[in-house]
Amino acid sequence: MNANTTINRARHLRKDQTLFEQQLWKCLRDRRFSKFKFRRQHPIGPYIVDFVCLQCMLAIELDGSQHAGSKLYDQERDHWLKQRGYRVLRVWNNRWIAERESVLQAIFNLLSD
Repeated sequence: MNANTTINRARHLRKDQTLFEQQLWKCLRDRRFSKFKFRRQHPIGPYIVDFVCLQCMLAIELDGSQHAGSKLYDQERDHWLKQRGYRVLRVWNNRWIAERESVLQAIFNLLSD
């Protein structure tokens, strides 16, 4: 995927967020989360991450059932990001629904490291 294609795909994903992505974005946007700046659907190399704090090199992936069949792709992507210094937090949608506060705490803990 070339850079223009990646950027256009990221723009499309920003407009077509899932309900769960919208909910998490409300918590992270506009430096609402402990004053950390996050971007959503942000291109990093050939990949687009759901949310990223560039300052802390933390990528957050909010995964639904569509990721159940893409485990190898997700592992390769996580490895690529980690090689470049990013930490990756993967959160399943059902965990976000059931344990919202613990997910936010996990994000805070990673940002505070």
